[in-house]
Amino acid sequence: MATKNLTRSGDDRTRVRRGFDRVAAVLPGLLVAGAAAAIGFAVNRQIGAASPLVVTIVLGVLLSALGGYRPQFRDGLRLAASTLLRTGILLLGLQLVVSDIYRLGAGPIVVVLVSVATAFVVTRWVGRRLGMTPARSLLVATGVAICGASAVAAMNQVADGEDDDAVTAVAVVTVLGTLSLAVLPALGLLLGLDEAMFGMWIGASVHEVGQVVAIGGAVGAAALSTAVVVKLFRVVLLAPLVAAVAIGRRSAAQKVDGAKLPPILPWFVAGFLAMVALRTTGWIPGGVITAASTTSTLLLAMAMFALGAAVDPRAVARGGRSAVSAGAIGTVVLAATSLAGLALVG
Repeated sequence: MATKNLTRSGDDRTRVRRGFDRVAAVLPGLLVAGAAAAIGFAVNRQIGAASPLVVTIVLGVLLSALGGYRPQFRDGLRLAASTLLRTGILLLGLQLVVSDIYRLGAGPIVVVLVSVATAFVVTRWVGRRLGMTPARSLLVATGVAICGASAVAAMNQVADGEDDDAVTAVAVVTVLGTLSLAVLPALGLLLGLDEAMFGMWIGASVHEVGQVVAIGGAVGAAALSTAVVVKLFRVVLLAPLVAAVAIGRRSAAQKVDGAKLPPILPWFVAGFLAMVALRTTGWIPGGVITAASTTSTLLLAMAMFALGAAVDPRAVARGGRSAVSAGAIGTVVLAATSLAGLALVG
């Protein structure tokens, strides 16, 4: 009995030691990613349209370009780019209420569905014609059609692409979304759109949530509230799109003997949908929703820093021109299709 107790005690000490070793391995990378996220939040407070996710991915690329990456960061940044990223996407679901989307009405919902699908297909097709890899064209198309950096990060989990592809896609939607801050308000005034119509158009065509808030807030309260709801509906579409790609990859893998089959529905996508359903029940206190939103942004910002730190900036620059061209065409298609559709449904 004494021998068994000694053995059990030794096993316990070994597990504790391994746990400490694991923490020590990931801590440096998590600390530097957390510091980058703090900078991202600080910049966002000063410049509302500057998403913390975009700021941190730029910081990550700068770390790589300036030779600041250290081997001791590797394990923590890998954890940030995988588990923290997926958890952040899961928590995004708590920001969505199905009833708000339902109140938009059938017409705008159909317009958003058609516009998103058209922009996605066109962007991906143009990207492939310009020589982009399947993964990169998929990521750019997802960022343009759905919701910018968050969508790119989620799709990258199933797209089987390189970190360079994700960073390029985020850069493209960030640049194009920034341009929309100046272009869309001017077009809205020129076309004489009322606040409700303008808000729907903003939500249906602008890439980042922060950019939607910035433009909608500048137009008026009615435009802002409508724009955010429409934008969140586009965020919901991320789940079926990622699931469809995962199913397609699974079907392709089934044709290869011995290939590992990816899950039909990635766990973080299933969790995202579960969080949407939970929020829709109305059982979640407002304080919890606010905390979940902040936590989600923090985790995603840390993940974006990790993605940026893992890339070769020269590779991003080489592939940037075709990605920008495809993304620009997709953005124009998204804006034109959504505006025409909203005009038709009144």
